[in-house]
Amino acid sequence: MPKVSHDSETVAKGQQVFTACAFIWHDFDGVNKVFLPKRASTKKFLPDVYELPGGHIDYGEDLREGLAREVMEEFDMQITIGEVLDVFTYVNEVKQSHFIEVVYFAQFTDPIENIQLHPEDHSTYGWFTLDELEQVYSAQKDAEDAEYRIVRKGFEHLEARN
Repeated sequence: MPKVSHDSETVAKGQQVFTACAFIWHDFDGVNKVFLPKRASTKKFLPDVYELPGGHIDYGEDLREGLAREVMEEFDMQITIGEVLDVFTYVNEVKQSHFIEVVYFAQFTDPIENIQLHPEDHSTYGWFTLDELEQVYSAQKDAEDAEYRIVRKGFEHLEARN
């Protein structure tokens, strides 16, 4: 499948944009951690910020298929996608558009040692427990950020399963 350009800097003034992201978790010997990549410093929108992986959904594309495509494009990894964890919206001032983001539970099906980063997308990544989440906070996104609130909710759901 050819890589589709999803330039996060292309202006989409006044448009609504759908994105899908994944709360990708892994059990490390009984300790659940979430996968959070750090956006490249060259990004105009939220540079150097940790985020849930995912991205833009193409016109007419299924949300789950788009999420799987985005994870493959950005990390060369396949995932299994579970139920919807939550949905939130935000305004991207760079694109001048309104984003609707659907967050799914997911897990890598490929070995986690095979994660590949593409420097135009992300500079690094980490696996974080709920107690380590404060390590990813920044001036741009802190504990009150909608995405990080959803990450905490994801951990609550994992704990309730046990």
